[in-house]
Order: sequence, then C-alpha cells, then structure tokens
Amino acid sequence: MDELVERVDCHDRVLGVVTRRQAVREGWLHRIATTVCRDGRGRILVHRRADHQSRFPGHYEVMAGGAVNVGESYEQAAARELAEELGIRCLPRLLFTVINRSGWSPHWLGVHEAVIPDAVVPDPDEIAWHDWLTESELHSALSRWRFTPDSQEVFNRYLAFRTARS
Repeated sequence: MDELVERVDCHDRVLGVVTRRQAVREGWLHRIATTVCRDGRGRILVHRRADHQSRFPGHYEVMAGGAVNVGESYEQAAARELAEELGIRCLPRLLFTVINRSGWSPHWLGVHEAVIPDAVVPDPDEIAWHDWLTESELHSALSRWRFTPDSQEVFNRYLAFRTARS
C-alpha cells in the first residue's frame, strides 16, 4: 500500500492527507525528513542506493531519510528512517527546513544531523554500499560520483548552516 503523507502549502501548513504517489504525481508539496550522519571523528556517512530502488537507483546519497508519515514530526520521521535504513536508534537534531525542488518531486525537506556509531547495519533492500568520508573526500566524490539531485544542494546548505553556527 502506498504510504500516506500530509500535503502541505508553501508555509509548511497541512492541507490534507494524500498518498505519496499522488503527491509526487501531482507535484504537491509534502514532507521529507533526512539526516546527515557523522561519526565521532566528524566523518560523514555516504551510501549508494540499491539498484532496484524506484527513485534514483544506484545513486549515492549524503543523507538517510524518507517521507514524513501522517501525524509524525520531522524528528520522529528522521529517527524512524535511521532505524529502518541503518539500524540506528537515536533522535537526530533538526537543523533547518527548506523547500526542495531538485528531487523526484517538490517537497519540504527537514534536514537533521546525528552523531552515530561507526558500526551501522544498513538495510540491503535500501542500501547497497556505505562508507565514512571526510568533508574533503566527500567534496571530491560529489564531483565524480552520481549522487541524487538534491545531495549537492542539501550538503552545501548543511555546511553553510554549520559555518553560520560556529
């Protein structure tokens, strides 16, 4: 069954409940929660999506995440997605939200950060490969590897946010 999401407006206010498939097909704003995962040494977790994924198969990503279900907060959805995709139980910290129009369909994107253990247990149905990269290594990979359309933009916004806070 297609997951239910909340259709939202340009101010992230709920307009109603729709299927994610319908939101994507119609180009309606809905919510997605993602997390940039760092380890204790500051490296960033990068992963490659499984080849059978319907959205961007085989592409690399800087974030782990997915749709915010009806009634969930961004933080609850981010925590659920980390548990499902990486086997990690934690409550990521919401950094910012932004309308993202560079992905599969337009959506509000809640970008989180979490410091997680080096040892993750990726779901093989979702993740084909993963590794920890330094920021320098990630910058290099972003120009050489095939990342999802929003990875570069979100990573740049994430770095700008971190710089502004320090």
